Amino acid sequence: MDDPSTIEKGGGTFQGIKLLLCENPLPPIEAAIDAAVDEVPRSNYYTEPHSKPLRTLLAEKLDVPEENLHVNAGSELILRQLFDRFGKHVHLLTPTYPLFPEIAERYTETRLRPEDDFRYDLGRLEVPDGTTLAVIVNPNNPNGGTFDMARLPALLEGHPDTRFLVDEAFIDVAGESVVDLVPRHRNLLVTRTLSKAHSLAGFRVGYGVFPKSVAAEFDRRNDAYPLTRPSQAAAVATLRHEETIRDRIDRLRAWREEFATEIEALGVRTFPSETYFFLADFAPHDASEIASKIRERDIYVKPLDDARLGSGFMRLTTARPAENRQVLSALEELL
Repeated sequence: MDDPSTIEKGGGTFQGIKLLLCENPLPPIEAAIDAAVDEVPRSNYYTEPHSKPLRTLLAEKLDVPEENLHVNAGSELILRQLFDRFGKHVHLLTPTYPLFPEIAERYTETRLRPEDDFRYDLGRLEVPDGTTLAVIVNPNNPNGGTFDMARLPALLEGHPDTRFLVDEAFIDVAGESVVDLVPRHRNLLVTRTLSKAHSLAGFRVGYGVFPKSVAAEFDRRNDAYPLTRPSQAAAVATLRHEETIRDRIDRLRAWREEFATEIEALGVRTFPSETYFFLADFAPHDASEIASKIRERDIYVKPLDDARLGSGFMRLTTARPAENRQVLSALEELL
């Protein structure tokens, strides 16, 4: 029997409709698939050290020096290493990506409130004394809203001894990137991934935009060949077709809007999102009970399990329209 935690990470054998992992329901673009297939026969050779072709392309597209970039096998690995290195005392804006409370040595938090639709003005953020790592997820996970990042430079300058980590896993879907600030601020760290908007979750391609000293340190401490040849080829090919990616993002956001509207029609409260996932409150129903019953119909969802928000909260990711209709039909019967 599969370990539930493994299934939740996407490594299980569940073959139904999965709405819990923020996976992109669209497959990699054809150019990425073709590029990966072409590299398979050359998989007896390593890639270039530190994925130089990909780093060079990223530096060009992001307009930052290549020395500020670190590439690795998925952004989760990078995030775990950042927390190991800098996360002695973490400050989080919660609810947040569930990995962060799990891997922080200890943390304080600023709560985002449902009555404010989880919106928050970063100009109000109070960073506790002694914080070594303050984390901002933009767009935020689990609700899909964005922050006004114009407030970030003042935070960086006002807290020079605190490193600020901005996790931009969904920045290609919505929001304002801050990678251009990294070369000017020694305490800013930005992580990004090709798993979400670019549909390369299974290829495991993540990267960080760090001060040069941090990027060099992470390169030294990690595998010099972090990506497989097919993964690197798929990443490069995908980044060369950003117009196609943007068109797909528009489609995903339209599907999410339609899906959330139909969920609301069932009497469920949903919260504003700019991504292809959203947060819903099924109260007075218990999200855990809904998740258990709906899985019997080959639909995998996961309750938020945030006691302070209540038992009704669940994050939902849009699937394709036909699959969304199956989910809606199942929920209509249950509710």
